[in-house]
Amino acid sequence: MKHHLDFEKPIVELQRKLDELKRHPESHSLAIRLDDEVQQIERKIAEERKRAFSDLSPWQRVHLARHPKRPFSLDYIRLCFSNFSELHGDRLFGDDQALVGGFAQIGTHRVMVIGTQKGRDTKENIRRNFGSAHPEGYRKALRLMRLADKFGLPIITLIDTAGAYPGIGAEERHIAEAIAVNLREMMLLEVPIIAAVIGEGGSGGALGIGVADRVIILENAYYSVISPEGCAAILWKDRTAAAKAAEALKITGKDLAELGLVDEILAEPLGGAHNDAETMAATLQRALINNLDTLTPIPVVERLKTRYAKFRAHGRFLENKPEPTTVAPPA
Repeated sequence: MKHHLDFEKPIVELQRKLDELKRHPESHSLAIRLDDEVQQIERKIAEERKRAFSDLSPWQRVHLARHPKRPFSLDYIRLCFSNFSELHGDRLFGDDQALVGGFAQIGTHRVMVIGTQKGRDTKENIRRNFGSAHPEGYRKALRLMRLADKFGLPIITLIDTAGAYPGIGAEERHIAEAIAVNLREMMLLEVPIIAAVIGEGGSGGALGIGVADRVIILENAYYSVISPEGCAAILWKDRTAAAKAAEALKITGKDLAELGLVDEILAEPLGGAHNDAETMAATLQRALINNLDTLTPIPVVERLKTRYAKFRAHGRFLENKPEPTTVAPPA
């Protein structure tokens, strides 16, 4: 079943008209040159698609980041990497299938690749917990990262989650502590780390595998401390204000690059990554290899200092100095 977003409706209607024309050419007058009409509609579709996707709002990009047909971590692992060997379990509680990882190869580099994974249908989404990892998922990720550090393998993380799972069981098993430990330990790992936000980058659930020497984001992905709906519910007391919240949060690649929170934005095929997964994967693969080629020769001490400085620079604020007040002398 095809899934269309609201702003794609004019394109869908033109495509429906084109398909109808091609299916029933005999219903049209011989006076009409069918080929010319088909070409005209195809030009209109191309123009409308270019117009619709040339200036997307942050809220529209959020919808694209959540598109059910968008490539997920395992899709990129299949398309970008070779010799992937998945590893399971955190050796403490269980195997969280919302987070996958294992040994792989990309170009000439042997790496450890880790990613949050959503499902395509209801059954798989339940198995993957809709891409929201439990504490054991983050502990599994840390186990794999320590293994990579032991064997000198660069780490690549693929981020696509609305956030860590907020349920009672996750709280009982210390989800906040699991994420906090990952933040600390990733800052100290000696191997190169690259994080790529491929869809949703939600809150601590994303940051739990997001401390890296290079942070890449796809053009229609987002990276945020909270979802637009959650922000709208808190600030405006109305979840329908999500579009306004998405604008205020500065969560798109362009805004994040201006704020210094991401290092590189990868262009997506027209219409989004789901329209041409192979092309998007090739773009991501080139970016990952280029960054690995750049990071690998850097001495460990220098790389760790740069990583630390990178994240220390993320905290910025503006302070309004109060106007001086004049106190009248006593009468």
